[in-house]
Amino acid sequence: MSYIQNAHSPLTKKSYHFAIRIVNMVKFINCSPKEYGMLNQVFRSGTAIGALVSEAVYAQSPADFVNKLSIALKECNETLYWLNILHDTEYVSKEQYDSMNTDCQELLALLIASIKTTKQNKEIK
Repeated sequence: MSYIQNAHSPLTKKSYHFAIRIVNMVKFINCSPKEYGMLNQVFRSGTAIGALVSEAVYAQSPADFVNKLSIALKECNETLYWLNILHDTEYVSKEQYDSMNTDCQELLALLIASIKTTKQNKEIK
């Protein structure tokens, strides 16, 4: 049984599928050892989003939940940066970039909405 089959929230599912897309994207980019650092950065930030969302599921409190999602939000924003670098240096095509960017922007919106809703419902500052 796949990990994602047990996931109920759209954010959990989307972040998991995005991490898989990031792993597959990085697998197929050819680069020299000098450029590996750049791929490692997008790999780390892109997969961290889902890991942090997964951690948030068992947060100890609403404040902890918001904290985990806030870190995921930072990782999502960093991933957008690295996707832009990969596109602008022609490591990924426009079509690949557009698809990954759209998914990442959707994750960003879901994270912002989840954080905002939790803060409003739990009166967290």
